[in-house]
Amino acid sequence: MNTSVNTHPVALITGGAQRIGAAIAEQLHHVGYNTVIHYRHSQKPAVALVENLNQRRADSAVCFSADLNDITAIQTLTEKSLAHWGRINALINNASAFYPTPIGSATENDWDTLIASNMKAPFFLAQALAPELKKQSGCIINIADIYAEKPLIKHTIYCMAKAGNVMLTKSLALELAPAVRVNGIAPGAILWPTTQDSDSQKKQEKILADIPLQRTGDTNDIARTVLFLLRDAPYITGQIFNVDGGRSLQY
Repeated sequence: MNTSVNTHPVALITGGAQRIGAAIAEQLHHVGYNTVIHYRHSQKPAVALVENLNQRRADSAVCFSADLNDITAIQTLTEKSLAHWGRINALINNASAFYPTPIGSATENDWDTLIASNMKAPFFLAQALAPELKKQSGCIINIADIYAEKPLIKHTIYCMAKAGNVMLTKSLALELAPAVRVNGIAPGAILWPTTQDSDSQKKQEKILADIPLQRTGDTNDIARTVLFLLRDAPYITGQIFNVDGGRSLQY
């Protein structure tokens, strides 16, 4: 445990090194949270982000690596995160594997990978941290997806996993009430996938055409929603907030 006097609230953000996770870490740090940034392979950006945050405010950020497919690693991540400042006030389950699994080509490894990051890890992290979050009157926020409700073709396992993530949010909200609030955020077109296939441009054009606000969102749209749910929503629990420019209205 870090023995220095440090009374800032602490947030554990899975997949916090890049993209949406990094934006959440930046936003929460800006308003006074200490941040525990989880990563799996993204060590370099995780370390760079932690160094940057600690330059702004000493002893305010730390990062730990963990494979969310591994239950032992999940438990170790929980223990290290809690031990560093002696408390956890918020758990942000952001880490997520996302890739197509067309019927006929999906493997058991695909199943394990997509279910682990989107359902297994959020559940076991929440279970492990529940006593601490109850003690702190804390919050859990799960990053879901609009595809949990309306499926994306060739992504059956991913959509199933995110649908489970939504039910996890609702179930935890009941089970952990009244001490812990649990909510979810379902992003729409915030960032395009890092891997693109041959007709990605056409797909992106169609997606944009279906968004009433006629533009993609920004990672800060998700980060600000996280902050709202943590700080300004004391009577909201068990809800999923679509942050999608109205795209879900078009289905």
